[in-house]
Amino acid sequence: MVPVIIFMLLVAPIWLILHYRSKRQITQGFSEEEYKQLSELSELADKMTDRIKTLEAILDAETPDWRSKV
Repeated sequence: MVPVIIFMLLVAPIWLILHYRSKRQITQGFSEEEYKQLSELSELADKMTDRIKTLEAILDAETPDWRSKV
């Protein structure tokens, strides 16, 4: 019985507050600054993907069995 009371008095209210705060943030969407940061991160991820593909192509040409060593 004591663990239930502790849960109801301490954990449940914090859980509800955090849950509804995150719901509110989701419904509000991104701010302009957050959208700009997300766009920049997306561009960086695309560049990194291209670089990784290029590096893998170079490694495949120079050392064909490099993947089995990883």
